[in-house]
Amino acid sequence: MGEANAKEGESKNFIEQIIEKDLAEGRVKKVVTRFPPEPNGYLHIGHAKSILLNYGLAKEYGGEFHLRFDDTNPTKEKSEFVNSIKEDVKWLGADWGEHLYYASNYFEKMYEAAVGLIKKGKAYVSDLSADEIREYRGTLTEPGKKDPYSDRSIEENLDLFERMRAGEFADGEKVLRARIDMSSSNINMRDPILYRVTHMSHQNTGDKWCIYPMYDFAHPLEDAIEGVTHSICTLEFEDHRPLYDWVVIETGYKKSPEDVPKQIEFAKLYLTNVVTGKRYIKKLVEQGIVDGWDDPRLVSIAALRRRGFTPESIRRFVELAGISKANSSADYAMLEYCIREDLKPSRPRMMAILHPLKVIIDNYPEGQCEMLPVSNNVENEALGTREVPFTKELYIDRDDFMEVPPRKYFRMYPGNEVRLMNAYFVTCVGVDKDGDGNVTAVHCTYDPSSKGGNSPDGRKVKGTIQWVSAEYGKKVTVRLYENIVDEEKGVYNEDGSLNLNPNSIEVLEDCVVEPKLSEAKPGDSFQFVRQGYFCADSKDSKEGEPVFNRIVSLKSSFKLDKKK
Repeated sequence: MGEANAKEGESKNFIEQIIEKDLAEGRVKKVVTRFPPEPNGYLHIGHAKSILLNYGLAKEYGGEFHLRFDDTNPTKEKSEFVNSIKEDVKWLGADWGEHLYYASNYFEKMYEAAVGLIKKGKAYVSDLSADEIREYRGTLTEPGKKDPYSDRSIEENLDLFERMRAGEFADGEKVLRARIDMSSSNINMRDPILYRVTHMSHQNTGDKWCIYPMYDFAHPLEDAIEGVTHSICTLEFEDHRPLYDWVVIETGYKKSPEDVPKQIEFAKLYLTNVVTGKRYIKKLVEQGIVDGWDDPRLVSIAALRRRGFTPESIRRFVELAGISKANSSADYAMLEYCIREDLKPSRPRMMAILHPLKVIIDNYPEGQCEMLPVSNNVENEALGTREVPFTKELYIDRDDFMEVPPRKYFRMYPGNEVRLMNAYFVTCVGVDKDGDGNVTAVHCTYDPSSKGGNSPDGRKVKGTIQWVSAEYGKKVTVRLYENIVDEEKGVYNEDGSLNLNPNSIEVLEDCVVEPKLSEAKPGDSFQFVRQGYFCADSKDSKEGEPVFNRIVSLKSSFKLDKKK
């Protein structure tokens, strides 16, 4: 992300300007950034912005990029989430090298820092319950009230805090609070909680600890311990910045707010009409509405990867969204535009029939098979050519035939001549029907002189349709995805529940594709002619039996602002 803005002639974003000022004034010798996920769920498209921004800035200024797990809350964290986050960050191309860290590895140092605050008279143990702490804190318009336990002596606080660590107290019985200012206009500075008692095993430290630091205390210390220079976070943490500075100053890691580590806030990446909330996705998973956090209808990074999005398309999307201090939303159509632009020149264009209708070429020799040369991508000669089998019986898409066509319908209908892509001109001469009058097969004749798709006499046809050999084509399952929420009604109902789209997935079991497509490996992607872009599913595909997910349709409603 930073690299993109570093091109000659482009203006620097506000974060780059801050970094360059710190470098110029000697506050920073080497830029160190970090991506600090909490391992309590899968990452989503919004996290990609933070990952790419932090990594891009470190790379732009020749610094270090850290991946650090903020694993300070054992009640919600799992090693499953740790592993998925590593995979996502790596897939996006953000290389942390040797700099993989866990907040839980610093628990001893954090405890020592808390003891140091107690000794300075800057922290105390309180017996107030969570509800009482909220009540004493006050509101945005009313100041807080003094905690009745704030006058405990340093010796008593040290003793109680040590006993908290030793496991003498039940969950919620005692907390450690910072002594700052209960009348502060910033509610975050009204003696925030630094430690709470939680008797629960931790995914990294096991049962070693029964007290855990709060995020607002742990996070600045993690940055300071690792030598992070610029702690880049989203706008909702702007009001937490005074507390961030208080923690690192009072624990001796810096002298003033201008020193590093320095918190900088930027606007989140919001995507219209999508579900990103972890609790909503967790519910969808638990209720079996989706088949996991990586269900291709979601916008978790794992889901986008499984659906067939590429790291390059995500990077382009984040670049177009830009970096600013003002919250805004990006249209999902822009994300689709980015994947189309990435795949269009780079993927082979294959023939796939999603709703098969048999075509019989009456005058084509029985038992004959021709291997016809086909360009893999007419816009990219480097992708070369392949050969496709052509036989007497073929499949075309049911939408490419109408017995009684409307005006300006140029595809196959009785008496009309069309081009079979890269093959021959054929003319429909009749149909077979079942007892209910449904067309079960179409009969055609072909012009042998039109091989390759052009006739020597120069006659033109207006319709060109794709086809697959009935004898050599392979049956596959194809899944067509739509938004999991009803876009017209919005993401949420009035009661806060999700407004789900009942037609978010259509599974087609009897699709027929070119023989080559049966060799697709999980993750391979293609353009299906006139159908869209598709990817072999990474979870459900088997060798020789790929299951294809539609990544995106061919048509786009998004218009790129060429100024970007």
